[in-house]
Amino acid sequence: MSYPFDWNRMRGFLATADEGSLSAAARVLGLTQPTLSRQIAALEDELGLMLFERVGRGLALTAAGREMHRHVRDMGAAADRVALTALGQSQTIEGVVRITASDVLSAVLLPAAVGRIRALAPNLVIDVIAANDLRDLMRREADIAIRHVRPDQPDLVARLICEARACLFASRDYLATRGHPQSLEDLGQHDFISFGDTPRMAAYLRETGIDLDERQFRVGSENGLVGWALAKAGLGIVPMDEAIAKHSPDMVRILPQTSISFPIWLTTHREIHTSPKIRLVFDVLAEVLAQR
Repeated sequence: MSYPFDWNRMRGFLATADEGSLSAAARVLGLTQPTLSRQIAALEDELGLMLFERVGRGLALTAAGREMHRHVRDMGAAADRVALTALGQSQTIEGVVRITASDVLSAVLLPAAVGRIRALAPNLVIDVIAANDLRDLMRREADIAIRHVRPDQPDLVARLICEARACLFASRDYLATRGHPQSLEDLGQHDFISFGDTPRMAAYLRETGIDLDERQFRVGSENGLVGWALAKAGLGIVPMDEAIAKHSPDMVRILPQTSISFPIWLTTHREIHTSPKIRLVFDVLAEVLAQR
């Protein structure tokens, strides 16, 4: 048996599965909620399957929906790659696109994404704004932001790229001098490096089960790259994104069972639906950051 293939309906299904609600998926796709609801209903009628069930105010995939989601997600990724390649060949993709991310992420992970963007669209100018504060997309301080929190402004589009993981790291020299902690209790005998506000960082670590005295933070910096450099110089232990830390082979993971999970959100304006250059940069960033 064969079914008529309508990519718009599949795209609607994929967005709804990823976002967990019709309203959120409709915003991502630039559709009205009733239009998307009709697409999902038509797809379920064609397949003779129930793909979603309502859970509270959201939607959850059924067993059939989960199986279908796995295949449609692969189709979506392939379609995105084709679209990116075609879009990048257009000579009309030009101008400036400003990307804001933390200083550490900008220095370590973004160069690969910028290189891919330049290969696809050589007429684009990419401005990387390395900043640890949240630049305001609504005031056009940047075009695309990489953040750890999802924005709630309705004029912004956000995509969850992945759930990242941070662990504690220290240099081999530090561990050779001070010893390798074997338990959370052992951490009380060690020095730590702070990023920014020390009381806030200590409170955040405490919420994850790492209870430290603020006096253990002997050195620190507002700048993430400087803080990481201080740790690499053997001045203390520091939490760091695993994807960042793997680029520094002399840094050793401490207590790998103790980790901090945090989301990576890619955010931009709703004009992503009408601006080819924003669409291309957004999709390349999503592809590269998902690989991490």
